[in-house]
Amino acid sequence: MRLLFTTWAWPSHLYALVAQAWACRAAGHEVLVASQPALAGEIGRCGLPAAVTGHDVDAVAMVRRYVIGAPRTDAGGRGGGPRAAEMFLAHAESMTEALVELTADFRPDVVVYEPTALAGPLAAAVQGVPAVRHLYGTDLMARAGQVLPGLLAPLAERYGLDGVDPFGALTLDPTPPSLRPPAAPPALPVRYVPFNGGGRPVTLPKPGAPRLCVTWGHTMAKLSAERFLLPEVVRALHPLGVELVAAVSAAQVPLLGRLPEGVRVVVDAPLHGLLDTCDGVVAHGGAGTVLTALHHGLPLLLVPQLPDHAGHAGAVAGAGAARLLPVADATPRRLREECRRLLEDGAPRTAARRLREEMRRQPPPAARVGALVSAAGRPVRPSDN
Repeated sequence: MRLLFTTWAWPSHLYALVAQAWACRAAGHEVLVASQPALAGEIGRCGLPAAVTGHDVDAVAMVRRYVIGAPRTDAGGRGGGPRAAEMFLAHAESMTEALVELTADFRPDVVVYEPTALAGPLAAAVQGVPAVRHLYGTDLMARAGQVLPGLLAPLAERYGLDGVDPFGALTLDPTPPSLRPPAAPPALPVRYVPFNGGGRPVTLPKPGAPRLCVTWGHTMAKLSAERFLLPEVVRALHPLGVELVAAVSAAQVPLLGRLPEGVRVVVDAPLHGLLDTCDGVVAHGGAGTVLTALHHGLPLLLVPQLPDHAGHAGAVAGAGAARLLPVADATPRRLREECRRLLEDGAPRTAARRLREEMRRQPPPAARVGALVSAAGRPVRPSDN
């Protein structure tokens, strides 16, 4: 069987697909990962074959516009719908033509796409093969279900389609059941396998005091240095007397400034390996960070600044595994208070461990290869199970 995986050029969205793509390769299937030019190198670093489709879109500029409330610039000159949906449409318009050509050449049996890569179901529909959504966090696209079909209609009409279902024929969901929105479409659960990039793993020695990992993902630093709150969060938490590990990228190092003595800075290391000896995580609310922390049963203090971060953070806080602090209230005093409660109150840790057990009970990616084979209309072979 041939499987085409696709995402637009955002590394964290790619990382969410890696475990399933490798499970399919290990089962003997042919896998190709398609994205815009900016992501080709990262796909290769994940050990997967890459195909370049379309052209790059300045996603950072688009996110910056809707975060700071700048005047609306509609993708393709059309109005209506959430700003984020406009950005997803811009990526779809960038990729669809080339992705349609690629599906005609590669002839995949199924197209697997992350939920915001809407060129995926479009190209699958043109080729007449099923499209499978693979979520990377809480299903926030469910609330856009009334908007997306109309948003995609002009692109669908271009290829003679009456419409395209943005939710595909099947959804694979790596989040624990407690984080699923009530209105989300049906989904097959799949175990979350952390993949946070191809950097060299770092294992920290066991600490003598409580250890907190502070990380702020990649997006906020790209938007502006002022929104990259990690340095001020670290400085605010230092008086607590806990061990602080700042997990950053090489691009973020110049933004750190002078940090207090004793803060451990780890650069370009996969988050998964860092959390084995940590007692909690302080972060921005990104889906990969949240799920990796829950994979380790760690409670979180989350300070979201983007709508999707707020959605993921709200879900895990609603399940009791995180404390949520609005950015406007994230003063040094409040940060210290919330971290102290996170470490001293056993309820968030208990809830995080409960979510970890939910995640462990879900079938691993290898067990879902058969579902992809079935979606493609082929019989499941014993080796696919």
